[in-house]
Amino acid sequence: MLLPAKAEVARQLRRYRAWERVMLAAPNDRTVRTTFEDSGYTLCVLMGKRCAREAADAAERYLRTNHVTYLQEQQITCLQEQHIACAQEPAERPRPATAVRRRPPAAERRSPAPERRSTAGR
Repeated sequence: MLLPAKAEVARQLRRYRAWERVMLAAPNDRTVRTTFEDSGYTLCVLMGKRCAREAADAAERYLRTNHVTYLQEQQITCLQEQHIACAQEPAERPRPATAVRRRPPAAERRSPAPERRSTAGR
């Protein structure tokens, strides 16, 4: 797995935290909110996470540890999440009942649009 440069992660994390503070001070400012969301998206892409908060946490862990330790932590976290997801799924999924489709009588199967006659010859 490729990991981003620690200097870039640190820079993006600082940018995200700075815009987070600005956004909390002015939550109704659309420009601030957009820039904050953009910085969160960049951090998500950089850290491979779906949520900006998760990406910020992952970035902080990444900056605290070395590459090998971070990758081991990520692998353990991934395995734990898979185990939880497997434990939550039922052992055998119930099959949906097959629906019986009944068609209306032939007299009622006509198109709802009225027939139009050409008025070109009149």
